[in-house]
Order: sequence, then structure tokens, then C-alpha cells
Amino acid sequence: MKVLLIEDEKELAKSIQSYLSDNDFICEWVYTVAEALEKISSHDYDCILLDLTLPDGDGFKILDEIKTLKKTEGVIIISAKETLEIRIEGLQLGADDYIIKPFHLSELLVRVQALIRRKNFKGNNIVVFNEIQIDIISKTVDVLNKRIDVTKKEIDLLLYLIGNKNKVLSKSAIAEHLSGDMADMMDNYDFVYAHVKNLKRKLNDAGCGDYVKTVYGLGYKWQND
Repeated sequence: MKVLLIEDEKELAKSIQSYLSDNDFICEWVYTVAEALEKISSHDYDCILLDLTLPDGDGFKILDEIKTLKKTEGVIIISAKETLEIRIEGLQLGADDYIIKPFHLSELLVRVQALIRRKNFKGNNIVVFNEIQIDIISKTVDVLNKRIDVTKKEIDLLLYLIGNKNKVLSKSAIAEHLSGDMADMMDNYDFVYAHVKNLKRKLNDAGCGDYVKTVYGLGYKWQND
């Protein structure tokens, strides 16, 4: 899962980024409105963590731009501003949650996980697709009630495909989802092909249907025949 952190307190940002990374999130960090708008306009995220007070403006401008671009990312405001008026304004502009500084990183993690479940999987910790069952919390996959051996990247890929079923996902979109900023520095997306190939093989070997379709020249699609 991929998170964009917009926060100008560097020590706090580093702590959040490290904590989320240790819990299997890709967390990209920017600390200005300008950088945030550039990221949001050109990339997709599962969740955006937004501070309201930034060096070159306030976070409400970013919320306005997210709405203008019709982006679907969930947004959690992280702010030291605790007035009811500011909280209401943020939620009215499209934020999904609001957490007051200081906060425990473990609470932030739970809120991020809950938001992603609400946005992508109707709030469920267990994602079921036909004979496949994925436990988002324990990061396990069962096929026909038998546990299969998959890597964390493969689980992330599987959830991304199922969460976007019947949509064609380009190799570049998958690369960004799995690797974040690192995708921009890659000469090719061979690692995407390798992950897709390995995931398909493991699912097929377990007796799973052939749901991952290659759309030649475009990318991949999760499709229920």
C-alpha cells in the first residue's frame, strides 16, 4: 500500500515514514504545498496524510485540488489545530479523518489501515474473492481453505488487482504501487512482470481460477470469467 505524507515537521515526518515502512507501507514524504500538488497530480496513493500548516500555504488548498482533480485517495488530516471549525472545514472539503497532534504512531497506523479498508474493501479485514481469502491484518492468503506461501509484495499486488478488478492497470501504475518513488528511476518494469508471473503461478498451483489477464501493450487486469 502506498501513502503520501505531507508534513513539514521533519523529525515527526521521519518517524511516521519509518513506522509505516516497518509496517509494509510505501511512504513518500513531501513538506510543501507545491511538492504535494505535483505528487498528487501525477501519482495515485492509497492514503494521504495531510498537515494543514505548511511553509508555502495551508493544507486546505491541497484538499481543494484533490477535489478538482476528482482523485479518490482517502485523506487523514494530521494537525495541531484542534478547533471545531477547522475540523469541520477539513471534513467538508473532503477529508475522511482527522487526528490531533501529538498522537501515537500505532493509532495513526490503525486509522490508515481502517481508511484503506473502507475505501477499497468496504471496511473488511478479510477480503474474499471466490476461492481466495486474504487476511489484510495478518497478511496471509488462503486458496480453497489452504494457506499458500506468498511474499508481502505479492499480497500487495493481489490486493491492488482485486481492488481494481475489471480495470486495466498499466505496468507503470503497478510499479508505482509496489515501489513508490523508486519506480521513476527504473529503466524497465521487468520486476512487475516477475511479480505477476510468480503470483499467477502460485495461485494456479493452488487450484485458483485464472483471473489475472495480460492486456497486451497496456498491462494487466483482474477479471472474473
